[in-house]
Amino acid sequence: MSAILFSSERLKTRALELGFNLTGITRAEPSPTLDAYFRWIDAGMHGDMAYMARPDRQARRRDLNVILPGVRSLVVVGLDYRTEIPESTLTDPARGRFSAYAWGLDYHDLMTPRLETLAAELGADHRVYVDTGAILERSHAHGAGLGFTGKNTMLIHPRRGSFFFLGEILTTLEFDEYDQAGRATLCGTCTRCLRACPTNAFPRPHVLDARRCISYLTIEHKGWIEPDLRPLMGNWVYGCDVCQDVCPFNRFTSETCERVFRAADADRAAPPLLDLLALDDAGFQARFVGSAAARIKRERLVRNACIATGNWGSPEALPALTRLLEDASPLVRGHAAWALNRIPGGRARIAEHLTQETHEEVRAEIESLLR
Repeated sequence: MSAILFSSERLKTRALELGFNLTGITRAEPSPTLDAYFRWIDAGMHGDMAYMARPDRQARRRDLNVILPGVRSLVVVGLDYRTEIPESTLTDPARGRFSAYAWGLDYHDLMTPRLETLAAELGADHRVYVDTGAILERSHAHGAGLGFTGKNTMLIHPRRGSFFFLGEILTTLEFDEYDQAGRATLCGTCTRCLRACPTNAFPRPHVLDARRCISYLTIEHKGWIEPDLRPLMGNWVYGCDVCQDVCPFNRFTSETCERVFRAADADRAAPPLLDLLALDDAGFQARFVGSAAARIKRERLVRNACIATGNWGSPEALPALTRLLEDASPLVRGHAAWALNRIPGGRARIAEHLTQETHEEVRAEIESLLR
């Protein structure tokens, strides 16, 4: 007796009712870009993200049955998140800019329950992921017909752009219809994203060296940011949207219908740098509760704000940066020193602080600045 196949039309109708803007279904087969991924890992372009190279994670990417025994299908959904904030606000050097995806509620908190609801209605064994599983989700999304891979490595929908989140359901169900992958890329000769990247993080089209990516540096990287990259980071303090903002396909982007993804005010999208420099742990938690930005904690955000403040270069920041020379975190103290060195009057302050600094890395940072 043949297996009963679940209706793909029924699934997509329900996904739309739950608020998802895109839905595609593909067979649970290994990603066709798997070898390229392993070459990327071998080249060390994943930086400090050691979890991406772990043998158990690699095994899951090779065979989705390691995640869910008997898996037959992947349901991939997309949810728009783009909202509008005046560009003059976002690029104000006195403000610390956040990537658009972090302006509102943490997307995990919205999408995961909806996906669980959708998965439960399928009535089969499943696993749900929202940017959390050891799968090559953009490649699988391409296989499910949700878009093509841009030269900036983003998944781009020809009529919606790239400002949407992805989520997946791995299920043991089979469907009556599966979606087909479109063309691998529609970028043609366009290289706007590659040329616009402030840190030259793309060694070639479709390859991102995370070690130079502002999103990686401000979010994933936990340590000291290379001095030669700091001036290139502008006022970004959490993520980066440059390679998406310049993409011609994003002229088709629609504003999200999800009110919780919209910035409550301009300070949510680009807070004043002086406010960020003044944050303590309690202030950070109060300000970013429910935000994706909460995951990097206060130390990393203030580190990033110090770099943005150094790029701003205003004497208004001297008092705040000077206070941070006494911060409990060596990481913050070192980056505050770098910022002070870029502001008129700041060099004398770090020279004075050097006489009392005991942390080896901070001392080395200041000594290099004073040479």
